[in-house]
Amino acid sequence: MPQINIKAQFFYAMEKKGILRKEIAARKKQFTSEQLSRWSEQIMDKLTATDLFCQANCIAIYHALPKEVQTAAFIEKWYKQKDIALPVVQGEDLLFLPYRGKESVREGSFGILEPILAEDTRSIDSKIDLIVVPGVAFDRQHSRLGRGKGFYDRLLSTLHVPTIGICFDFQLFQSIPTEKFDKKMDLIITEKEIIE
Repeated sequence: MPQINIKAQFFYAMEKKGILRKEIAARKKQFTSEQLSRWSEQIMDKLTATDLFCQANCIAIYHALPKEVQTAAFIEKWYKQKDIALPVVQGEDLLFLPYRGKESVREGSFGILEPILAEDTRSIDSKIDLIVVPGVAFDRQHSRLGRGKGFYDRLLSTLHVPTIGICFDFQLFQSIPTEKFDKKMDLIITEKEIIE
């Protein structure tokens, strides 16, 4: 009997997550690229003012897709002052490689700019001391809803460093469906507030 309950809970959570992902996709369409760009700047300004950012030497972040919190200007501004690491999808996992300028990236399999892999390229996972994490939705208990592939949950189960989730205010909820393998953030930043 308990096994049936666990399966039922799993499928219920998956269904709720799917509904929430569709809701967020619909919400994103209500805003112009200009609005999202302006809010992105406010979010990134808040990020750079945090103690976690100021104390970090190597920051893992991502190149954003359209309608996500935009990170390109942040990456260009900071990569010569701090070590910036960007993810590359390797099978079922993320590998973080150093960002060396626009010529060091290309579009990956999900349409996201990724560092170009070379024979002498080395992962800098061990140097990372802060991870800036994307998400479809977050909540005030520091939970995160990703795209459903589990890349960041697997990564965060092996890298034990501070994490900051960034999202627009309309992606922040009082509570979202979670499962035990979902990793919590240390901070969440929107254009309106920082959830400590």
